[in-house]
Amino acid sequence: MKFKHIIFALFLVSFLGCSESFLDAELLTEKTEGNFYKTPQDAYLAMVGCYDGLQQVWAGGIAFPLAAEVFSDNCFGGTGASDGFSYQMIDEFDRDRSPSDINVFESNWAAYYRTIFRCNKLLQNLDNVSWGSQESQRNQYEAEVRFIRAFSYFDLVRFFGHIPLLEEPSVENLPQANPDEVYALIGTDLLYAINNLGDAPFSENAAAQMDGRVTKWAAESLLGRVYLYYTGYYGQSNLPTQGGSLAQAEVLSYLEDVISNSGHGLIEDFAALWPAASVENYAGEGNKEFVFSIKYTYTSDYNGNTDGNHWMVMYGMRQTDSYPYGRGWGGATVAPDLWDAYSDNDERKTASILSIEGEGVEIDISTQREYTGYYAKKYMPRSTPSGQSLAESLGAVNFQIGQFQDYVAIRFSDVLLMAAELGSPNAQSYYDMVRQRALQDNFVSQPVSQERIMEERRLEFAFEGIRYWDLLRQGMSVAASAINDSGTEVWSGGVPETKTVTFNTQTQGLQQIPYNQINLSNGTLQQNAGW
Repeated sequence: MKFKHIIFALFLVSFLGCSESFLDAELLTEKTEGNFYKTPQDAYLAMVGCYDGLQQVWAGGIAFPLAAEVFSDNCFGGTGASDGFSYQMIDEFDRDRSPSDINVFESNWAAYYRTIFRCNKLLQNLDNVSWGSQESQRNQYEAEVRFIRAFSYFDLVRFFGHIPLLEEPSVENLPQANPDEVYALIGTDLLYAINNLGDAPFSENAAAQMDGRVTKWAAESLLGRVYLYYTGYYGQSNLPTQGGSLAQAEVLSYLEDVISNSGHGLIEDFAALWPAASVENYAGEGNKEFVFSIKYTYTSDYNGNTDGNHWMVMYGMRQTDSYPYGRGWGGATVAPDLWDAYSDNDERKTASILSIEGEGVEIDISTQREYTGYYAKKYMPRSTPSGQSLAESLGAVNFQIGQFQDYVAIRFSDVLLMAAELGSPNAQSYYDMVRQRALQDNFVSQPVSQERIMEERRLEFAFEGIRYWDLLRQGMSVAASAINDSGTEVWSGGVPETKTVTFNTQTQGLQQIPYNQINLSNGTLQQNAGW
């Protein structure tokens, strides 16, 4: 992986339509390293470029949150009956299902490293900026950018395991680092963010200005997720940092800080978190439950603007519009086992999953692969009452790239359940809060336990890209037991077939490193086992 040319883009901030975020930016002109990083405005624009990188990491390939659901026991590959079998390959952990797709994650790999490169370049140049009276902004910008770098590396290390670790811009072919080194940088970056971002609590007024930007509360919450995954997957007790480590009690204290002081909380109605599940009552972007989101708009085009949620269209019903649900490509069809895992009294069941029969939707399954009768509703594209794509009705050039629902990376309910899992004295209360909202008048308290927390996490966070990692951190045997499917009846091209999945434990849950990247590295990169 080499970066031979360094291009710095200035971004024109715009506030158009529903895109009320400082991230809504359009390419204006190019700057060179010689005339950039001079003023606080330069630093700000470069930081916006780092956030813009997060918009782009899933614009091509198979997006991280979507892929994670297909890896897990929540979804099958799906897609079209005449499509290639890349989604089946990653669903079934079997390269032979689609031997030509050896670079299925290449665009994601490259996009993550472009984002990391942007972050490293800004971090390298912060001290070259003449801050003047705006000196206080320096540490804040560094904190936000280091969070973005940590977020990107956390995705990469979970996906691929041994990856090149760049702490500064480089054009060298670097060898893969030990994961401990990657996690040490992630932990250090998040600690810096925690210690250098303000502690103002969430408020609706603040959300209007900060929606999509990193806060101390987001950094503390992500640290909890990183700690739980690293210690579980690698069987360790502490999370490494550069020059030290973090123990469970310290990580728990950060989560308790979010719970007690952030101003974030649960909204009353679970369905109101998701636009397609609550057409009239959607709580909106930047509501108090959303701790950190990746922002999208409908302004993507085919001329270089990459602001839209390009991956959400895969969740849509195959070539079918049925108000309020919009069409898509039928990827990640929902496993009947997940539908059955919810009690009928659980509001999350119909808020999270579209039951074709249950809601009386008419759909032609002749072009759908691995049809189960269920689709993911949380990130479902939407249509207007007349059957037009909602995105296109707002001005998107195409429904495929113009979806604009934000990806909610961290919700407050996750913070509650993480704190409960880490042994908070309030574990029972936190666990009950999540269940009580879901069950409403049917709620009956039950003793909290590790097993019950993990069950609750599956129901609470379905289709949010969390389940697979929760399985892996419990061990390969737990992951295999959940993911293995000895035979579920699905329909492909209108014909019934039996779906089987065998989790390949040889991979240790890691994905194949793109072979093009291995070739470009002249063999410096080594492929993961099992691929």
